This record gives sequence, structure tokens and C-alpha cells, in this order.
Amino acid sequence: MPRAELKLNLSALDGLRREAMDAALETVSALRGEVITAQVMPFDNGDMQKKHTSVEQRIEGDDIHTALLTDTPYARKMYHHPEYNFQTVNNPNAQGLWLSPWLPGGANESFLLDTYHLKLRARLGK
Repeated sequence: MPRAELKLNLSALDGLRREAMDAALETVSALRGEVITAQVMPFDNGDMQKKHTSVEQRIEGDDIHTALLTDTPYARKMYHHPEYNFQTVNNPNAQGLWLSPWLPGGANESFLLDTYHLKLRARLGK
């Protein structure tokens, strides 16, 4: 009777997981750069955009969550109220819902997936 055997190199799989996590961090950092370059975040003195917006990654079981976070209550309030009349002296495109162009249905909706593929491919050397 024929027999097949499969051996997994778990350390290689762990390495792939680390590369995938690092590519995700690089991708969300690139998104942060895109948001800053597009000048869509409300900007008065720059604290929200410079000091209070960061990339965070956490592991929950088998899931890896990588996110762009703005860690102040006023940022959440401004984000969810696009009807506010934002001053545009520092960021001429300031608006609420400033991530919309990069979300599904937005003009740049493929940015995250395309960037992730590029970053992961570069890390894996292919």
C-alpha cells in the first residue's frame, strides 16, 4: 500500500509569519504616510497627525491585527463628523472620514492590498 508523508518545518513557518507581520506593519505605516501626504486629516497645530496617530499591531489567538490609530477622543469625534467645517490652512483637504479614499469603494481602495503584496514579496525575496 502506498504511503505519503508530510513533514513541516515549523521554524520556517514561524519565519513566514514574522515576515507577514512585518509587511503588514510596513503597509499600515505607508498608509499613514499617504494620509499625511494627501493632507486630508484636520490639522491645527499638528498634534493629532504627528504625535497621536500611530501604527499598532496585536495578536489575538491566530489573528494578527494591524491598525492605524488616532488615540484621542477629539480625533474620533472629528473623524465621524464630516459635516464639521474644518479649517484648511495647514491641510487644504482636511475633512472628516479622512480614511475613506483608502477603504472599499474609495478612490485608493486597492492601496492596502497592493502595498501589502509588494512589501511581502520584497521580504520573501520573490
